[in-house]
Amino acid sequence: MVVWERPEPPDRPTPAPLSRELIVGAATRLADAAGLDAVSLRKVAAALDVGPMRLYGYIATKDELLDLMLDAVYAEIRPAGDDWREVLRSLAEATRRAVHRHEWLADLIGGRPQLGPHALARGEAVVAALDGVDLDLVMPVVSAVDAYAIGAVRREIAERRAERTTGLDKLQWQKAFGPYLERTFATGKLPALEKVIRDAAHLDADETFHIGLGFLLDGIGASLRKS
Repeated sequence: MVVWERPEPPDRPTPAPLSRELIVGAATRLADAAGLDAVSLRKVAAALDVGPMRLYGYIATKDELLDLMLDAVYAEIRPAGDDWREVLRSLAEATRRAVHRHEWLADLIGGRPQLGPHALARGEAVVAALDGVDLDLVMPVVSAVDAYAIGAVRREIAERRAERTTGLDKLQWQKAFGPYLERTFATGKLPALEKVIRDAAHLDADETFHIGLGFLLDGIGASLRKS
């Protein structure tokens, strides 16, 4: 029986109350503060001021805990809108916001099964917005938007982590590597790339995300009109 269907142990008088919701909340706070490496059943138990063995009545393994944490965040991803385009845009934007709130989500989302109740409710809302679309196209459309949002925000999180690791923000990185690029462009071997880097608008992460999402939604719309 999967963890979402398995009943919790009956209540019993104890100095500290316990439930899956409390366990997941404590684990999420640890992960938000210091990443997934900070999450273990022992550390979660300590945060809740209970013995580690008490947790095993509620969660059998760390993988179950990660599944519950992931599904709890899916409760924050609530797409909304009056048509498929608005709902899919809302889906991508809500996913990105959730990963920015919970950086550790970048390490889990897209890689673990999305079968918890909150993930399924999110899926129902998205699929319902595609009512009338060829059934064979529904999941490819949703998967395309998910793949775009997850890929884009993972890159943003990777850049954020790189800044912390190297101590260089974007401007400092450009200053550090600028002379190398100048020497490379001076060879004349990369004229197209040089033109883009020198002359094109330098967009921030928000602008880049929304422009790319617009391209994707335009393509989906064109494909749906042909189907």
